[in-house]
Amino acid sequence: MIEAHATARYVRTSAQKAKLVLDVIRGREVNAALATLQYARKAVARDIEKVLRSAIANAQQKDGFTGDVDRLIVSACYANEGPSMKRVRPAPMGRAFRIVKRTAHLTVRVSERQEAAAITDVAPASAGASEETEPAELTPSTKRAARKTPVKKRKRKKTGDAAGSRRASTTRRKTASKE
Repeated sequence: MIEAHATARYVRTSAQKAKLVLDVIRGREVNAALATLQYARKAVARDIEKVLRSAIANAQQKDGFTGDVDRLIVSACYANEGPSMKRVRPAPMGRAFRIVKRTAHLTVRVSERQEAAAITDVAPASAGASEETEPAELTPSTKRAARKTPVKKRKRKKTGDAAGSRRASTTRRKTASKE
């Protein structure tokens, strides 16, 4: 099986923005991935397209390549953070704000798609091995609901016109002064 990769280093974009586009093409055929990148509305898609074309060319140069580009798929693609360029922007009252200009390292790996016949040959061998072992219990383990703690009931204070209560005495004073 042919596998090749290409890397673009120090690309002037953040790794976070590049990952948004790379997630779209991962696992696709290379022709479909190129079409997707061509119409993607992200600036980093142009850089990723260059890296993908380079990975395809690297695969064609390998010994044992059949010459059929349609059999290649994007097996892995990722973006790692590169070094950041730090700049200073003048700010009000003599201060300075820092601007971080990020870079990323883009890697795209392509490999040949496996044939369906090769997959079916492997399937019966693995099926026979699974019959010998006992299957795990099929019932899902359910977690019991947490028991609510009982809320303590508070004793209410009496708010009546008791002679000893402060509230009642202030109320009496106010009503007495009004009359």
